[in-house]
Amino acid sequence: MAKTDKRVPMNHVIGFVLSLVMTLVAAWAVIGSNLSTTWVIIFIMILALLQAGVQLFMFMHITEAESKNGHVPWNMMFHGFALAAILVAGSLFTMSFGFDHGEHGNHGGEGEQHEQMDSEEHSSH
Repeated sequence: MAKTDKRVPMNHVIGFVLSLVMTLVAAWAVIGSNLSTTWVIIFIMILALLQAGVQLFMFMHITEAESKNGHVPWNMMFHGFALAAILVAGSLFTMSFGFDHGEHGNHGGEGEQHEQMDSEEHSSH
């Protein structure tokens, strides 16, 4: 019969608690702080980098001895970071310069109806 070790994985517990704390601090920065938008974004980016480090060291066992004396799969990490950067850049681009059909063109005639209603309101006064 194999001996099973039923101890609590403290690295996972500490990493989970740290991740929760950083997530709550980021939520507070957005909801409850009086910081400017620029500082909130900088603060959240810093917390995101710290949380990525916690994830790598606490959950992905990047420095454990069982991983061939600390061998780190740099190729996979590079591609993961590249994919994350592409997703973040694309999301920021879409949110910043996204398509607002109200300003650039009318689809479905909704704008025409609003213009007619506005002109009727002004002519009745």
